[in-house]
Amino acid sequence: MNEQPHILVVDGMALLFRSFFATAPMNQFFRKADGTPTNGVQGFARHVLTAQSMMKPTHLAICWDMGVHTFRNDLFDGYKANRPSPPDELKPQFDMAKEVSEMIGWKNFGEVGMEADDTIGSMVEKWKNDAKITVVSGDKDLLQLLNPSTTIALTKKGYTEYNVYDVQRFEEEYAIAPALFADVKAFMGDSSDGYPGVKGIGPKTALSLIQKYGTVDGVLAAIDELKPAQRSKITEYEEMLKLSHQLAKIHTEVPIHATIDDLSLPTLTQEKLDQLTMDGYSLITRHAKSLFPNG
Repeated sequence: MNEQPHILVVDGMALLFRSFFATAPMNQFFRKADGTPTNGVQGFARHVLTAQSMMKPTHLAICWDMGVHTFRNDLFDGYKANRPSPPDELKPQFDMAKEVSEMIGWKNFGEVGMEADDTIGSMVEKWKNDAKITVVSGDKDLLQLLNPSTTIALTKKGYTEYNVYDVQRFEEEYAIAPALFADVKAFMGDSSDGYPGVKGIGPKTALSLIQKYGTVDGVLAAIDELKPAQRSKITEYEEMLKLSHQLAKIHTEVPIHATIDDLSLPTLTQEKLDQLTMDGYSLITRHAKSLFPNG
C-alpha cells in the first residue's frame, strides 16, 4: 500500500513579509543590478527550501493574497484599515515572489477577493482525507484548521524553528475543538486585523465562555446566566460580536483548480539554479545548493 502524500502548504504572504522585515531595518535589501530590492523574495524562497528539506513533503503549494480588498472589507470597513501600506521596497516584491516560485517550479494559488488563509483552508478541506498536510505560516488564526491529518507549523525563529500544533496539543492547551478558535476570536477581537470583538472581554474570558457554552450562539442563548458585567458588554456589542465571528472564520470553499499530483515537488535542475543567479537571486541558488547538493 502506498503511503499518503504529504502536502506542504505555505503561507507565501506571511513568509514574504517576515523575510522583508527581518532584513530591512539593517538596510539589507540585496538589490539587483537595476536597484530592485530582493530581500523579501530571497528570504521567502530560502525559508520554503529549508522547510522542504526539514519536513520532507512529497507535494508543495504556495498561497497568496490577491490584492488588498477582500470580502471581509465588504463586511466591515474597518477590516485591516489600521495597517500601514507596504514600504516602497516591498511593493515590487509581491509579483517577484510569485515569479521566483514559478521559476523554481512551485505552484502558486490565490483567489481575488479572498485571503491566503481562505485558500489554505480550502486546500485543507479538499485534501484532508487524502493526504497528510503541514501548513507553514506565522498566523495563529490558522489553528482553527487543525484536524487529524493537518499540522500547523507557526514560524518562531529563523528558517528552522517552528511552534508546531496538532489537534492533540491544541485541545490540551485550549480545551476546545480547533474549529471553535474563531468563536474565541469573535469575542476577543483582533487589533492587527482591526475588528474589536466585544470591548472589555479579553482572551481568557473569551476562551472560558467558549469552553463553557460551546459557540458564539451558545453564549448568546445563555446570556441570562452570565455575570451582569459580561451580559451588558455582550448585549451592547452583540452585532459586532456576530460580525467579528464572520471576519474570524476562515472560508473553506475557495475553488482549488488542481489535483494533488499537480503539486509534486519540482526537481532543482542546474538550469533553474543558473536562471535564478542570472536574474539576481544568487542567495537562493547558494542556499538551494547547500540544502540539496545532489539536486
